[in-house]
Amino acid sequence: MRYVSTRGASVKLPFGDVLLAGLAYDGGLYVPEAWPTLAPGDLARFADMPYAEVAIEVMAPFVGDSIDPDAFAEIVRDAYATFDDPAVVPMRELDGGLHLLELFHGPTLAFKDVALQVVGRLFDYELTKRNRTVTIVGATSGDTGSAAIEACRDRDAIEIFILHPHRRVSEVQRRQMTTVLSPNVHNIAVEGTFDDCQDLVKEAFADADFRDRHQLSAVNSINWARVMAQIVYYVKAAADLGRGEKPVAFSVPTGNFGNVFAGYVAQRMGVPITQFIVASNQNDILTRFLETGSMRLGEVHPTLSPSMDIQVSSNFERLLFELVGRDGAQVAELLLQFRSDGDFTLGTDVMAQLREHWSGERIDDEQTTRIIASTWEHSGVLIDPHTAVGIGAAVTCRRDASVPVVCLATAHPAKFPDAVEAATGIRPELPPRLDDLFERPERCTVLPNSIAALEGHIDAALLGVTP
Repeated sequence: MRYVSTRGASVKLPFGDVLLAGLAYDGGLYVPEAWPTLAPGDLARFADMPYAEVAIEVMAPFVGDSIDPDAFAEIVRDAYATFDDPAVVPMRELDGGLHLLELFHGPTLAFKDVALQVVGRLFDYELTKRNRTVTIVGATSGDTGSAAIEACRDRDAIEIFILHPHRRVSEVQRRQMTTVLSPNVHNIAVEGTFDDCQDLVKEAFADADFRDRHQLSAVNSINWARVMAQIVYYVKAAADLGRGEKPVAFSVPTGNFGNVFAGYVAQRMGVPITQFIVASNQNDILTRFLETGSMRLGEVHPTLSPSMDIQVSSNFERLLFELVGRDGAQVAELLLQFRSDGDFTLGTDVMAQLREHWSGERIDDEQTTRIIASTWEHSGVLIDPHTAVGIGAAVTCRRDASVPVVCLATAHPAKFPDAVEAATGIRPELPPRLDDLFERPERCTVLPNSIAALEGHIDAALLGVTP
């Protein structure tokens, strides 16, 4: 298995190099040179297997010969032993053929754990093998940061710097990052939006001297290994619902597009997915794109679902690469136009191809609150605001009532207790292991939205250089 850049100007790399590189040197994202496919009967077989064993088989073709198979299997089993539920990602049925896939049973109560518990261990393995160290720099809109920190804390070969938008994440999300006092963990609150944080990370990677000086790497969903690990729960859910013999649809609360793109890969591998529902909040750039064919920047609005308060969905570049026939030069040209003009438009033929399987819907805060309340009233299930957006979009966009829709429950309701309590009158409790979260000391640095400030801060932390 070799990987190519979505912008077409970087050399092909094996999995291990792609894992450590994160972002390609031409600014693109890595994708497999060719998509592997599941064998006939795999989905029926996977329905009767534990989640970790399915994960080993689904991810193996993407890893190729970069990692010893026995070592890889041990990494995966060890990662999923950290989850509270033996099913890892249990599924429950709601009303009317809707199903809730609970992705929040990992250490930090969000779907990012499903991938990052694997990715952190893959980094450890690969760095030990190469006798190397790396500096991870990542941006978070709320959940990636804590999951990445949990996966990388106290690892001798890794220094990790996580940027989050100052005062634009929930208190639980912030404290899950800033109360980790491990010496290799560095939290930065940027005076700006998540998109500003993401831009700073991209600028740091684009600075070749800085990138090489600190051996930068990424665990954001720009890192292919993140997407790879998320493919598994689409495969397992489809296997459990229909053993490969029945179609299924997925509704995905969507910000940076990596989660739903993993579903697209599962579809390319042979999973019978008939519809992807892209669920957005008021920051609806993806919904507007699916409606009009134009990707156009707008203002970022704070909402009850802050992990989706994004306008630039980085992982959409991977789907764009597929839509334009894997023409990296065309992708680079479209994204250059997007950066300079704030928009680009795809042709009607491409959009017709996309809409065959893709739908989008926006759910505002008022609707979100109603959905949290009605889900509790009718099903006795507490859901967080992001999951509510996914359920609302599923109800609105579902095309075929005979096809079950799996709504991805991306975060534990206790990560957003104020919104849940306002809707239901019930304040969800954190698991006992996090009982003292609000008493723990915090450590965080507030920086302006400036690449010079960021690079100076990292230089000072790692090299002792005064910024």
